[in-house]
Amino acid sequence: MKDQGRRRWLMLALGVNAHASVTLGLFGLPLVIPDIQRNFGVSLPVAGVIANAPSFGVLAALVVWGLLADRRGERLILGTGVGAAAVLFAAVAMAGSAWAVVTLLALAGAAGSAAMVGGGRIVLRWFEPPERGVAMGLRQVSYTLGMAVAAFVLPPVSHAHGITGVLLVCAAVSLVAAVLAGLFLAEPPRSLSSGPAASDGSPYRQRSLWRVHATSGLHTVPQVIVSTYGVACLVGLYRWDSVAAGQLFGVAAIGGAAVRIVVGRWSDRVGMRMGPLRRLTLGTVAVVSLLILGVVTRSWLGPVMLALATVITVAGNGLAYLKAGELAGPGWAGRVLGVHNSVQNVVALIVTPLAGLLIAGPGYGAGFAAGLACALISLPLIPARGERDPR
Repeated sequence: MKDQGRRRWLMLALGVNAHASVTLGLFGLPLVIPDIQRNFGVSLPVAGVIANAPSFGVLAALVVWGLLADRRGERLILGTGVGAAAVLFAAVAMAGSAWAVVTLLALAGAAGSAAMVGGGRIVLRWFEPPERGVAMGLRQVSYTLGMAVAAFVLPPVSHAHGITGVLLVCAAVSLVAAVLAGLFLAEPPRSLSSGPAASDGSPYRQRSLWRVHATSGLHTVPQVIVSTYGVACLVGLYRWDSVAAGQLFGVAAIGGAAVRIVVGRWSDRVGMRMGPLRRLTLGTVAVVSLLILGVVTRSWLGPVMLALATVITVAGNGLAYLKAGELAGPGWAGRVLGVHNSVQNVVALIVTPLAGLLIAGPGYGAGFAAGLACALISLPLIPARGERDPR
């Protein structure tokens, strides 16, 4: 039993490493948007599309990876998908035009999205319900950890070696993670992998699952606006150096990692996922409201609330993701988690250019206000009432 306990944490660590490593290339490029603008000579909205181009591929492939994971397991999809993403990041470094970069980054996103599904299934298959909140919090740290590394590494690399250097770094770390996952990931014991008996038919007969997806979609809006345009706000509005702005977001990402683990432990203790998520959403409303006030007045409140918004807008992601997987059951977990992430990425693709246009027009206050509105709309959708302890 002791060996089995240690082994599950090794499996989780491999999943976290794979997701964190590929996150640099999939979601870290907005941290160098000012350099993307200069490199390609494009406007802020177009630079935002380039930086978020991997999301196009992520959207197209998540459900497919989920189906493959349900049938073949995490080892195959993580080793293959993250490895292919590494090759594509290296190919992007040699691309000449902006549209070739967008295409190759989209393909890299399709390949690397395997880590987004595989890591979540590791938690659901290796951990029992009373421990899943902490385990999923640690798993969700993979995104935050990847963004923290990206914030500290990518802006200085871009400053010294340009976008080519950034992409080669993304390729190298993804390749190492793919090799480790392919060599060491394993299947859980049958007593864990089987889990509770799956219900007949699709889990989408449950209204709660639809509401969890919708809630996450709405929560994606403030998250995307803050993460995509936060550095640009500090550089353009507050005249910060791009490296210093990236470092602020790096520190905030580290804080976000700790918060996700605490939130996971909180949900395990109370035996619920949606109640804590509702409280976190109220916190998001408060922080983003103060962020708007700081940006409109151009006071010190703006940078402080940007850092806090970076933490709180992602703090509840693991709870919604875990709830979706628990509602799905073991036979559908991969597909449902794929759909869940797809919803988030559809929203991100729509929001990124629209928020860029909004910021380019009325300003950053209007962009952040759009995120605030979506957080408010999500409150009555969160299926917290009547939630039962998964134990």
